Amino acid sequence: MSQNLFEKSILKDMEYFFSEDDLSRNHSYISQLPDELVSCSLKIKDDMILSGLPYFVAAFNYLGAQLDWNIFKEYEGKQFSKSDLSQINFTLPFSLALTGERIALNLLQRSSSIATFTNKFATLAAKRGIKILDTRKTTPGLRGLEKYSVKQGGGFNHRLGQSDVWMVKDNHKSFFGGVKQAVEYFRNMNGFYTPIEVEIHDIDELKIAFDLGVNHLMLDNFTPEQIKEAISLKKNGVTYEASGGINLSSLESYLIEGLDAISVGSITYGAPSVDLSLKYQRD
Repeated sequence: MSQNLFEKSILKDMEYFFSEDDLSRNHSYISQLPDELVSCSLKIKDDMILSGLPYFVAAFNYLGAQLDWNIFKEYEGKQFSKSDLSQINFTLPFSLALTGERIALNLLQRSSSIATFTNKFATLAAKRGIKILDTRKTTPGLRGLEKYSVKQGGGFNHRLGQSDVWMVKDNHKSFFGGVKQAVEYFRNMNGFYTPIEVEIHDIDELKIAFDLGVNHLMLDNFTPEQIKEAISLKKNGVTYEASGGINLSSLESYLIEGLDAISVGSITYGAPSVDLSLKYQRD
């Protein structure tokens, strides 16, 4: 990973994140913060996959620090145990440590929480060769971070935006008058390299999608028994994705041979928080 390129790519994000603290309206506060170096310890206080260190480093460097990515890179994506009492040590000017601490920790905690939760799903699904996908149910302003975190946890990104894949959903079918009409609408957009995925709600719709030559099918709110029936009809070159309220407690029943992927919105919007802290003291 080129840390310099990464930091440049999220420069506007950092501007937005720090604008929430509105530091520009209190110049006297900023000017009077001491610049003496402090010894910092990032403490890992939970079982977790540590994710988001590029954002953590970029937050401080946005303020003018010169943190060396080489200090951190070996820890990114690593599994930690609470009992290890692990920590990452580095130094910063007190002014930058104090100013950047909360935003840096917020980003790191959010990313680590998602990566850790995703990994629970991905580890189970991988045993059956099934991929765990995220959705667009992300926090406004944090999609880049959250999608990155899913991959750090062993999951896969579904769509970064609406136009990555033309997704024919139930509202499209309702508006245009059915699967056939909705698929034709998107095909008429002439997106030569843009694939189409159809959200399927029953076996009859599945058969219509096959007749239309659609290769990517989301089996939405199908029961495990319905998925097995759909798999019995599956054609070569077709991808099946299951979706709809699948959680950790129900996941095992959906790990069915012939299913390619399971999309889980809760890995981004419902990830339980992990515990991290940043402590520092004067050298």
